[in-house]
Amino acid sequence: MAEPNLNSFSDFPEDVQFCILSFLSPTEIANFACTSKRYAPLCQSDSKLWHSLCDRRWGSKTQINKWGNGQISYKLLYKTLNKWENLIGFWRRCGQSQQKETVKPPSLVFFEWGSSFLSGWRVSPSQNAYSVIKSPFLWISISPEGEIVNYLDPEGQNKNTLFGELGYLDMDVVPVNVNFIGDSHFSVEENVNFDCRRSLSSGNLKGEDNGEDIVSVESGSTGSLPETFEIYQYYANRMSPGADRAIRRQRRREKEKQGKKRWETEHFLKIVDSSPTLDRPLQGLWKGICEDMKLEFYLVTYDEFGISCRRVGDLSERRSSSAPVFWTSDPTFVESPFPTEEEYMYDSRIHIQPPEAANLDWKFPLENDVVSRIMYINSSYDLVILGVEGASVNPWRVEGRVWQYRNGTFGYGFLRDHFIVDLKHIAKNGCLLDIPVDL
Repeated sequence: MAEPNLNSFSDFPEDVQFCILSFLSPTEIANFACTSKRYAPLCQSDSKLWHSLCDRRWGSKTQINKWGNGQISYKLLYKTLNKWENLIGFWRRCGQSQQKETVKPPSLVFFEWGSSFLSGWRVSPSQNAYSVIKSPFLWISISPEGEIVNYLDPEGQNKNTLFGELGYLDMDVVPVNVNFIGDSHFSVEENVNFDCRRSLSSGNLKGEDNGEDIVSVESGSTGSLPETFEIYQYYANRMSPGADRAIRRQRRREKEKQGKKRWETEHFLKIVDSSPTLDRPLQGLWKGICEDMKLEFYLVTYDEFGISCRRVGDLSERRSSSAPVFWTSDPTFVESPFPTEEEYMYDSRIHIQPPEAANLDWKFPLENDVVSRIMYINSSYDLVILGVEGASVNPWRVEGRVWQYRNGTFGYGFLRDHFIVDLKHIAKNGCLLDIPVDL
């Protein structure tokens, strides 16, 4: 009996072929296109194959048909979003800020998907219990011409309107360049050449002093990075007649641009582990009312040395002026039942409450009162960092406890005091928590 013929890929209907190819990576699609001339047009189909690739990967997160007003190729969109997808999540500012006094850069930025853009939000503590302030910071998208467009709100004042449908052009925003340095580092610098839209003219090429730029570039176009632009302009002016006058004009314009800058370059690092896991239950970003009765953000990290907890706002400050919270080299938990002295230590302490708690009859959730396990804090950062004011070798000062509650949150306290700082999640399942309705 003859064996039945097996269907080859070419025997499938075209829609089935596109569906199969949409599960492949771009590299795999390129390799498949090399196997036969008949498959090359199939792999180059923008409206079918590359649309399916984009829709399968990001269709549930953003409206891919709206990017670039629907006028860009889906192959370009796939390449761009594949790079930008890593932005989603939390980033912290690193290094000391050089901004003017009127501009306060965010310590913590949260990126999420928009309908046809990526939006970066300033995330800062509120003075209203555990509420979190969310205000606009960065807007990233693609123009209908396929160019990258980035806008920054230096003061976060445009609230709900900045990330609307192309409403940013009429608002007080700053055009910027977002430069990626690997997968976990990017910088934001003002695009001082954004308004250089004058085309080359014969008069300029002759070096005539007509007040126009000799060389100009369109913002966001290929090769329009500041370094490339300056090098090209420098040599073009040197080669043209009247070069001395051109160079003097160029220097004068550069000084004027620097004086008009509204944003100094800032660097941001990705917070890769922003949420707890089963193996690392304290890991991630947290918020809590600290000793001065203000809401603070905390970052707890695990490494080969143990567990460390630091305030997010201090991570961008100089080492000698930072204010780390606690560190322990032994991340082992003590399970229930607890010794009598440990139960007394917890029961005799006061949970720090927000200032308005007295008027609102506010109290912690009932499940927070149930301690599931305890971790010993065996050291404090101020014991090991040189130059920190108030450093001490007194073990009473540096020992403490971490109490993990049944709901997964935790509180910490030191033997030197009699209170507990309770920490809650800043975000859960990729969404910020405790955002006031009017923000």
